[in-house]
Amino acid sequence: MTQILSDHGLLGLTIGLLTFLIIGIFHPIVIKSHYYFGLGCRWVFLVAGIAAGISSYFIADVIWSTLLGVLAFTCFWSILEISEQEQRVARGWFPANPKRKTDRK
Repeated sequence: MTQILSDHGLLGLTIGLLTFLIIGIFHPIVIKSHYYFGLGCRWVFLVAGIAAGISSYFIADVIWSTLLGVLAFTCFWSILEISEQEQRVARGWFPANPKRKTDRK
């Protein structure tokens, strides 16, 4: 697959498009994760990011290795975004989950 895309000059565009999709998908994932689980879900993003980073290191295919690297750093960035989402909820920009107890910082 990588060779076909590379031969036709589409490798960079494909990786760019898939990177855009990964980042775009994580926006609602962060919002929903915070709504249902609060700040405690940061550990899930950390573990997922480390797993994706290690997987990226061991995979030889350029596309999969790159996308796993993008996934890893998107997970790491989501840790920061979860904290910022907490502030957005406190400001009233996003709804708070009334069924969830307030997190400890």
